[in-house]
Amino acid sequence: MNNQVIRIGIINVSDRASQGIYEDLPGKAIVSTLVEFLKSPWEKEYAVIPDEQPLIEKTIIDMVDNRHCCLVITSGGTGPARRDVTPEATEAVCDKMMPGFGELMRMESLKYVPTAILSRQTAGIRKNSLILNLPGKPKAIRQCLDAVFPAIPYCIDLLEGPFIECNETVIKPFRPQSV
Repeated sequence: MNNQVIRIGIINVSDRASQGIYEDLPGKAIVSTLVEFLKSPWEKEYAVIPDEQPLIEKTIIDMVDNRHCCLVITSGGTGPARRDVTPEATEAVCDKMMPGFGELMRMESLKYVPTAILSRQTAGIRKNSLILNLPGKPKAIRQCLDAVFPAIPYCIDLLEGPFIECNETVIKPFRPQSV
C-alpha cells in the first residue's frame, strides 16, 4: 500500500461560472460525490476557469506537475460547440489517452438522454496521474462517476499513486485478486 497524500484536482471549465454569472454547481457536484465515495482522507485542489484551451492545459499541468494530484477531474467543455475544448486540452497534455472511460460514460449517459452521443468525455494519463473529463451538468456528473469510478482506484494503483479506499456501501472499487 502506498501512503502518499491523496490529492484530487477539480476543474470546472465554464466561461459563465468563471465570471460569477453562474454558480459553480458542477464543481460542487464533483466534490459532494467524492465525499460520498472516498473513505480515505483526501485534499482537493480547485479551479473554475473559462473555456480557453491554453488555460485548461496550464491548469491541468499545474495540478499534476506542481500540486501532485493523482486524479484531476474536469467538468464542462466536452460538447460539440466551438468553445468546448476540454478534450483537446486534455489530449495535448497527456502522455497516453484512456478512451474506455469516455466510452463507458457515453454508454451510461445514453440511458438517460439521446444527446449523450454529442458528448466528447475522455480520459488520459499525464505522468502518474489520471485526468478525467466529465460533462458539465451535475446530474450527468454523478451518473458518469457512478459508472467509471469503480476502475479509478486500481488505475491510480497502476500509476503508482496513493492507495484509495472507498466507502463500499456507496461505490465498490474493483481491484483484481492477487495471483
